[in-house]
Amino acid sequence: MMNAKDLLARLLANENLNVIRANVGTASFEGITRTLTLPMWKDMTNEIEEMLIGHEVGHALYTDRDRLDLLEAAQPYHSYVNVIEDTRIERRIKDAFPGLTGAFTRGYADFFKNGPIFNDVHQRPLDSYTFIDRINIHYKIGAHVRVPFTADELPWLKRIDSLRTFEEAVKLAKELFDREKAKPSAKPSETNGSKGHAKA
Repeated sequence: MMNAKDLLARLLANENLNVIRANVGTASFEGITRTLTLPMWKDMTNEIEEMLIGHEVGHALYTDRDRLDLLEAAQPYHSYVNVIEDTRIERRIKDAFPGLTGAFTRGYADFFKNGPIFNDVHQRPLDSYTFIDRINIHYKIGAHVRVPFTADELPWLKRIDSLRTFEEAVKLAKELFDREKAKPSAKPSETNGSKGHAKA
């Protein structure tokens, strides 16, 4: 029997999505079968579930699954694509459905307070994270924690805010990856929280 949250996902996507719940670590959307999978977390709140639905429907509507060639080429920097694409699709679905803005704010507030994502944000200085991780934290829980950026990093946020297409998101992700890789002290990104929802 379809519950109200399943109906919400279908109404937002304007299609008869398959909505399933499974013992998985993250929510995801599979573009070929049009299946939205939600995790069965022990402490899942209504706020988190609505936020996850909004996020994955954002992928259903705005991530271009016909451009698999872009994803294949992006394998070395796939985690960067996840983070940048998440910012774009969340902005677009909130623009399309302004009522979801509150669901995202409340859902990420629950993540910030209780996990299961962003647990270590309470335990580590935010300036110790890599740039891509700070981007991820800023766009997901920036309403609840102040993320530091340097003067030369701020223009990148403006570019992220202006992204319109999936292709643009992939291109910018590669630029960021190449920028970080070129640094003498470069270290692998943890992309804290990016694997919590999106599988771009």
